[in-house]
Amino acid sequence: MDKQQTYDFLTASGVEYEVTEHEAVYNMEELDAVDLPYPGDDAKNLFVRDDKKRNYYLITVRGDKRVDLKEFRKTYETRPLRFASEDDLMAIMKLIAGAVTPLGLLNDDERKVQLYIDEDFLAGEGRIGVHPNDNTATVWLQAKDLIRLVEEHGNAVHVITV
Repeated sequence: MDKQQTYDFLTASGVEYEVTEHEAVYNMEELDAVDLPYPGDDAKNLFVRDDKKRNYYLITVRGDKRVDLKEFRKTYETRPLRFASEDDLMAIMKLIAGAVTPLGLLNDDERKVQLYIDEDFLAGEGRIGVHPNDNTATVWLQAKDLIRLVEEHGNAVHVITV
């Protein structure tokens, strides 16, 4: 799904959302320069794999949080973790670096990526901001709706404390 197809899918799925168009951003530092309506709800996404390339994980946390991959490995009993390659990202989620998003899991035909999402997104307003499979916009939606869509697609979802 490209950006417009993602919007169409969200609409067809009955998901309420808001879009902020912006210049292409490739990392959280560049995104900090963008005037976002809900900066505290913006997501940072880490696409990682185990050392055998058997298991892939998308770790989604608030933009101001850090993820200790060694601690993640210990807590969730995975093999050693590394960042997945741009080739893996394109092959599995049809995304380029800088456009990583949980909505990319809807392109994961083999359902091989597990989503680990920070429980903080479900607190307060319950809102999360993610790219719509393109890094020139941020789509704001309810985290529970995002989780539902990913689960309905068939990818495993884990709500975690970071």
